[in-house]
Amino acid sequence: MNFSVVTSQFWQLLLNGLAVGLIYVLISLGYTMVYGVLRLINFANSEIFMIGTFGTVIVTEHVLHYTSGHAALHGIHLILVLLLILVVSMIFSAVTALAVELVAYRRLRAKGTNRLASLISAIGTSIVLSESVRILTKSAPVPTPRLLEKFNIFTFHGVALRVDTTLVIVGALVLYIIVDRFVSKTLLGKAIRAVSMSEDTSKLMGINLNRVISATFLIGGLVTGAAAFFYMQVYETTVFNVGFNLGLAAFTAAVLGGIGNIRGAFYGGLTLGLFEEFASAVIGGQWKSVTVFTVLVLVLLLRPNGLFGEAITQSRV
Repeated sequence: MNFSVVTSQFWQLLLNGLAVGLIYVLISLGYTMVYGVLRLINFANSEIFMIGTFGTVIVTEHVLHYTSGHAALHGIHLILVLLLILVVSMIFSAVTALAVELVAYRRLRAKGTNRLASLISAIGTSIVLSESVRILTKSAPVPTPRLLEKFNIFTFHGVALRVDTTLVIVGALVLYIIVDRFVSKTLLGKAIRAVSMSEDTSKLMGINLNRVISATFLIGGLVTGAAAFFYMQVYETTVFNVGFNLGLAAFTAAVLGGIGNIRGAFYGGLTLGLFEEFASAVIGGQWKSVTVFTVLVLVLLLRPNGLFGEAITQSRV
């Protein structure tokens, strides 16, 4: 173990941990939104993330026709291209999330089956998505062309703030605030909170349950697709099982904050990202997945409701 690296690279590790943690926040919102309404874990959310990363590659290479040898973009052209790729990645994931809701959840819910059947259906859908992409890509990693030149915005006492890290931190924070305000202030957001409190009472109040549940999956898919876009700007490569470790980490973040609690997902994601970054610096990056799983087990053993409880409605008070 090398504890000296923590003191010598503290601020750099802090910045990197914030960037990773905010990606976890966006993915964990996909778990949190669904659990808050249905009280079910959407195990296909990791594959929804994976589809978003491939959406980034598809729009960059096959729609905009940029290649790996293309020069980096600058100025307003770069901003417009990145915004287009972000929107398309979000749409890819959102459409996939809606398909998961229709295939894995709605029909079973209409038949009145128990929760176990829905969980098994979600796991099956996750496997189908992952294996389909594996067959199409022949299990090979798929890179995306670098459009954003990764220069340091500033360097201070050995701490380098790169442009892609800044993009992740600022973009993810903005999206989280938008989702939080949407659920808090809008009519649809109030309907989502009402359904999370009581489906039966919501029906009596004239709320369309299918519409609200579909909207919840849509929102979760949109933010998960945004996380996929930010991930690809930093790491620039995806593969059919890219969502496995990230999905596990995001699920751990949701449980840590209190699954079903939007603000809990935010603090859980940041906490896990920072802890993972500092732990990797001390004991080695090869232990990153073990670190995440250890946190998940400890949370389930010591505080299964998470740091902020589990009800989505409690985060709105």
